[in-house]
Amino acid sequence: MMRILVTGATGFVASSLIPILAGRGHHVRAAVRRPGAHPAPDTVAVGDIGPETDWTGALAGIDAVVHLAARVHQAEEEGDPAAALALHRRVNAEGTRRLAEAAAAAGARRMVLVSTIKAVTENGAEELVTDTTPPRPASPYGISKLEAEQALETVSARTGLEQVVIRPPLVYGPGVGANFRRLLTLCRRAPPLPLGAIRNRRSLIFVDNLAGAIALCAEHRGAPGHRFLVHDGTVLSTPDLIRAIARALGRPARLFDVPPSLLRTALNLIGRGDAFDRLAASLELDDRAIRGTLGWQPFWSQEDALRVTAEWFNASAGPKSSAR
Repeated sequence: MMRILVTGATGFVASSLIPILAGRGHHVRAAVRRPGAHPAPDTVAVGDIGPETDWTGALAGIDAVVHLAARVHQAEEEGDPAAALALHRRVNAEGTRRLAEAAAAAGARRMVLVSTIKAVTENGAEELVTDTTPPRPASPYGISKLEAEQALETVSARTGLEQVVIRPPLVYGPGVGANFRRLLTLCRRAPPLPLGAIRNRRSLIFVDNLAGAIALCAEHRGAPGHRFLVHDGTVLSTPDLIRAIARALGRPARLFDVPPSLLRTALNLIGRGDAFDRLAASLELDDRAIRGTLGWQPFWSQEDALRVTAEWFNASAGPKSSAR
């Protein structure tokens, strides 16, 4: 049994991770921004995360830290990339460095940083992404998360704190928000979509599968020093993903073919070229390192994971209109 501090305890991934850690016999301390934000019996409020955060009380008696808390993309920041990068760096890079230094000083043995595949590449990686792919992040979020990885590595080299990094792709599951929830909404409405000719390859991970990988990285003696990629093990094209979600929702998938070059041109003309990258670009991950080194296997098949996500969404969204 370990005593594990989980930051970002009110977040999407933590909602799956904390029960899994507790179920494996670990004592979990939940770090939150404000008192009363989490029902766990051992909860500590640390305020905003950054270079001045006081982690003293949170880290007392802790064996390992799982760092989930992060600043993610904010729509209002799109007009000022420099300001956005500074804000992301403060929380993600400088905040991680502060936490790692405090963890080492408090006697914690290991820190697991949940990073992102965006620390390596954004949409558009046409070659398989491996754990040795040179990182080329493009967004403030991706840049700051790579800097967080580097900060943890620096502290680890200086102090002996064991460090593990996990780089997941898009995470989905019950409670998901952002782009994946918008995709669920779209598939439930079942409009005709001009995406049938897209032939990309995308890796995803179910939230419980990711939580299992994180727990293993906190426990396994072979984990330190690695930057692991992780995904469900099945690669889907955008049309295949839409068909799978629609099937799980009990809705038709109305896809028709438009040449991708024409689709890109049309989206560029209306100022939505970024949407084409999200829909048509490939981002396929090679996760053989975590499977081979730690013996990790996902809890859920992707088919079952999409089904339970769709069941949650149908239940939360209310009655659906009949298909026409």
